[in-house]
Amino acid sequence: MNSGILLVDKPQGITSHDVVSRMRRLAGTRKIGHAGTLDPMATGLLVLGVNGATRLLHYLVGLDKEYLATIRLGWNTTTDDAEGEALEAAPASVVAAVTEAAVVAAIAPLTGEIEQVPSAVSAIKVAGKRAYQRVRDGETVELASRRVTVSAFEPLAFRVGDGHLDVDVRVECSSGTYIRALARDLGAALGTGGHLTALRRTRIGRFGVDEAGELEGFDVASAIMSPADAARRALPIVTLTAQQAVDLGHGKRVDVEAVAGLEASDAPLPSVLAAVDLDDHLVAIVEPRGRQLKVVTGFPPAESQGSAESQEPEA
Repeated sequence: MNSGILLVDKPQGITSHDVVSRMRRLAGTRKIGHAGTLDPMATGLLVLGVNGATRLLHYLVGLDKEYLATIRLGWNTTTDDAEGEALEAAPASVVAAVTEAAVVAAIAPLTGEIEQVPSAVSAIKVAGKRAYQRVRDGETVELASRRVTVSAFEPLAFRVGDGHLDVDVRVECSSGTYIRALARDLGAALGTGGHLTALRRTRIGRFGVDEAGELEGFDVASAIMSPADAARRALPIVTLTAQQAVDLGHGKRVDVEAVAGLEASDAPLPSVLAAVDLDDHLVAIVEPRGRQLKVVTGFPPAESQGSAESQEPEA
């Protein structure tokens, strides 16, 4: 099996690692990792790297993301989603008084650059141990806020239920944003409590769930995307001559002025670029060092085959 990127539409009720395990069997290699997990309750896009392309996942994890979600206003849960234990419900009169205009107004402060406290059951490590494991062990976990960017938080539909109000939303956000935390904070702002009842990831960077294959019947051979094509969606691309490809492949530096498209540019160079050869093979991820390009991550041709265990980055 060659190196490449796979786009999978994760079904509800299984973990992201379950998907990786299934794809390892289908691809016939242990060397598969993912660019960010989804909770078992969630569905949607998982980006997987196969063999040498697992090295590319580091550059995909931090891409912005888009989600479709349903927030239920009326009570909190211990996990900020439907899988947790329900806490005390808000009075029905308080929930009934929430208007669509009030929801829109409460969403506004949760949009843009915000300080967000992640859910206590997140995968963030606290003194070397996952926060969710500390919660399961009965510990009280208080996580520090982190700056995230919510570029879009758009209500799509409202449905009144028995003691609750469901709000369908679309969210575009930076990596590291917790949609469960948005649901919690929206409920807090409205005085009703709130939690997530559905979540679907529809996009990671320029990778869309409409391109992804369903897990059942997934055809790895026809679905695999070349490392060069995947890198082109995430990073600026430069094309190397045959000799430059050899030099970078051996870890040598290449003069910026000698690289097509960069030689006459006075503009600041991107912090990282993807370098491909004339056959459109990804040679390396490079970074500028003065007026030279230095290899940060190499992609040797021999790594198109592999069986080593992968590294799976956390979202």
